[in-house]
Amino acid sequence: MRFDDIELLVLDEADRMLDMGFIRDIRKILALIPAKRQNLMFSATFSSEIRQLANTICKNAVEIDVAPRNSTVDAIEQGLWWVEKHLKADLLSELIQETSEQVLVFSRTKHGANKLVKRLARDSISAVAIHGNRSQAQRTKALAEFKANKVQVLVATDIAARGIDIELLALVINYDLPHVPEDYVHRIGRTGRAGASGQAISFVSSDEKKQLRGIEKLIDCQIHDLGSYY
Repeated sequence: MRFDDIELLVLDEADRMLDMGFIRDIRKILALIPAKRQNLMFSATFSSEIRQLANTICKNAVEIDVAPRNSTVDAIEQGLWWVEKHLKADLLSELIQETSEQVLVFSRTKHGANKLVKRLARDSISAVAIHGNRSQAQRTKALAEFKANKVQVLVATDIAARGIDIELLALVINYDLPHVPEDYVHRIGRTGRAGASGQAISFVSSDEKKQLRGIEKLIDCQIHDLGSYY
């Protein structure tokens, strides 16, 4: 197919495209395809920047909300543990050993994701990491192993985890809270999909209270307190 034959343009995860600075690349693509076309933009969170982008590339744009903006799914049970950073790995290991379910764990950094995989291996917990420093082949292999139930835990960073669709994933754990509140919505949205129920647990240390306040303000609800881990 040639660029001048394109009739439909789809921008998925539009918010992350803007966050990662792809707007210039998007505009280059727009300049190469027919001006008369159908545009579709999808995003779990909707900011003023996304609306501005939509207004610049669309005529008579129609906005469809399948749920209240920046909301979380009712089927997801949300909870938090108060735990200091040096004890998070111990708590994570205990929670995973208490369940037979597969678990998606979010780490803020690539280095942190690698450390977690090694730490869980010490407790005989099978885990793989998926992040930006791994090649596409490595990321594809890690995700395939997780989907095939060959490993119990997938440790991911935010960028690498966008678009991950895992059927009947029961549990998501935020090992680190995200700096951007909207990322929380995307993270826990990996569970509770297609009408299924799910659970999202967040580890909150004393220096992450600001991030927690931002998340609760965004989703307009207070996350259930599960207790403190000492």
